[in-house]
Amino acid sequence: MMDRRIARRIALIAALIAFMMLVGTVGFRWLEGYPLFDAFYMTLITITTVGYQEIHPLSHAGRVFNSFLIFFGVTAMFVAVGAMTQTIIEMQLHDRSGERRLRRALMQMKDHYIVCGLGRVGRSAAFELQRAGVPFVVIDRDEPRVAQAAKAGMTAMLADVTQDESLREAGVERARGFIAALATDADNVFVILSVKTLNPRVTVVSRAVEEGAEQKMRRAGADIVFSPYSIAGHRLAHALIRPHEVQLLDFETLGLGVTMEQLRVATDSAPTPRKLGDLAPRQTGLIVLAVGKPDGKMIFNPPVDMEVTGGDVLIVMGEQPSLRNLENILGNSR
Repeated sequence: MMDRRIARRIALIAALIAFMMLVGTVGFRWLEGYPLFDAFYMTLITITTVGYQEIHPLSHAGRVFNSFLIFFGVTAMFVAVGAMTQTIIEMQLHDRSGERRLRRALMQMKDHYIVCGLGRVGRSAAFELQRAGVPFVVIDRDEPRVAQAAKAGMTAMLADVTQDESLREAGVERARGFIAALATDADNVFVILSVKTLNPRVTVVSRAVEEGAEQKMRRAGADIVFSPYSIAGHRLAHALIRPHEVQLLDFETLGLGVTMEQLRVATDSAPTPRKLGDLAPRQTGLIVLAVGKPDGKMIFNPPVDMEVTGGDVLIVMGEQPSLRNLENILGNSR
């Protein structure tokens, strides 16, 4: 909104100056018979108060016209200069105010996620986090990308993530998860080392471009590494061999309004075991695909009479309202 107001003000200033130049040029051309360029030049030196002498001697009518041109033209120039000065000051104040709001938002963040890099992979990850409604911040050194993310309603930070100070400002020491999605594997490895040094407990997920980079990233501290090209190739082959399976896993293309989420059972919400059938009965439309135990064991297709306790993680598929209801029952913890 501020950008539109500034653009509108600049357009009005330009229109005012252009109108005065047009009036002066036409007036000198009509009253004094000046050549077109001489009339334009005479108008320019008049309204800018340069103080050069008259190009050609003026008649009485020409001097009367020039008197009005001096009064209104110089007034228009002063108004234009004042408006431009006000615009510059407002832009500077707006930038500083935005920086202060960003710093306050970052200082208040805790157990949030950080997306490093706003390329195609980073943008997709950021939009998915935004859809999930979790707190996160995106970081990139490219100003247009950061501006686009901020316009989309994200907490966006313009910074060089290879600097530890930038990571600290983003709250990496209080973060729950970190996504390294920079353009090169070398940059991702460098950032992973810095992140794990500042916060060894944070879960780091990274993208790998080259095939041999995955092991290097894991040695640097990445918990999970994905190769977009390998994943894309896998999906392409499955789309030909098992098209219905791919369609089922891509919930959005089905238009069913369902999604898959993992919901953790809070340790204080289920002191005694409870059965899956009681937590997610069939009539709610929820399907519990698997249950993850605290020791790392994963139980697929669990029976409805299976008991779950605090610390278990449920992999559930269903509609958003039913998922949110189950989330509240389990203790508001994804």
